Amino acid sequence: MKFNRTYALYIVVLIGFLVAPLFLQEFRLGLLAKFLCYAIVAIGISLIWGYTGILSLGHGVFFGLGAYCMGMYLKLEGSTTGLPDFMEWSGVTTLPAFWKPFTNPVFAIGAGIIVPMLLATVLGYFTFKNRIRGVYFSLISQAVVVVVVTLFIGKQDLTGGTNGLTSFYTFLGMSLADSFVQQILYFVTVGVLAIVFALSIWLTKSRAGKVLMAIRDGENRVRFLGFNPTSYKVFVYSLSAAFAGVAGMLFVLQVGIISPAMMGITPSIEMVLWVAIGGRHSLLGAVFGAIFTNGAKSLFSETYPDIWLILLGLLFIVVVLFLPNGMAGLVQSIQNKFKKLKSRKEKSHEPDTMVR
Repeated sequence: MKFNRTYALYIVVLIGFLVAPLFLQEFRLGLLAKFLCYAIVAIGISLIWGYTGILSLGHGVFFGLGAYCMGMYLKLEGSTTGLPDFMEWSGVTTLPAFWKPFTNPVFAIGAGIIVPMLLATVLGYFTFKNRIRGVYFSLISQAVVVVVVTLFIGKQDLTGGTNGLTSFYTFLGMSLADSFVQQILYFVTVGVLAIVFALSIWLTKSRAGKVLMAIRDGENRVRFLGFNPTSYKVFVYSLSAAFAGVAGMLFVLQVGIISPAMMGITPSIEMVLWVAIGGRHSLLGAVFGAIFTNGAKSLFSETYPDIWLILLGLLFIVVVLFLPNGMAGLVQSIQNKFKKLKSRKEKSHEPDTMVR
């Protein structure tokens, strides 16, 4: 019965996302689409942090790499000279060799998934093989962010520097300014989110998912039982990076810009906060954590432009102090209280069968 109720809730949430365009204005729908991109990232972080015990503070890099791969294709598709505008301004006369494959949308989409996965695989293999974990791994992931962001800013003529990539006009020949195209992209984002969520649910319920949770609770015991934690950790870390890359590609199509500032340390930490607020041990909690946090951020900045950062900080403090397991933990505790009350009532109504 619990199984049926849980999956019924997933279906209700999916239907809610699908009918949202009927009730939201174009601007609000665009914001929700952006939040759903963030939710895809949050699912990946929940997999590695909540289910495997890997706290990554560098997922902004994977998100940014996916976004840049899509942005490179969009810049080339919209160029009339065969060169992105920022290259012309920098005096570049020929398209760099590594840019040329991005004229193909299939290559760009594939690269947006594979490039973050490759980086995560290399980083994960050398760190997890050497049994680097906990705060030390978190610091290494932040160091990777600094290196990548510095590289992207320094290569002004190749990456657009601090301005990043922007001014996208078409995708596969369709105008990105068209409201109908934006609605189609919204539904694509919902579909991708549903696929990522379903895949993650299946993974957590599988034998591999149980091993991941065992690694979180006692990695040395898992190693003693004959499993290789390194392989499992590299796999889930790479999968999480792929999710972030996909989210980055969808984000660029929805928002129309990507810059090094969006893949820095601050955005990476914010991604972890989304999951913490939603509940790191719950995939659905991670989704709502991303939507709720960014929705609150948007609401506070619109309503209280002078103090919205203070309000957002207070929100984080309240969650950390009073909701250590996030919104999902709060819901679970309420459910447990109702179950206890129901159990007590049932016991109080049981007939006295003792022989007198």
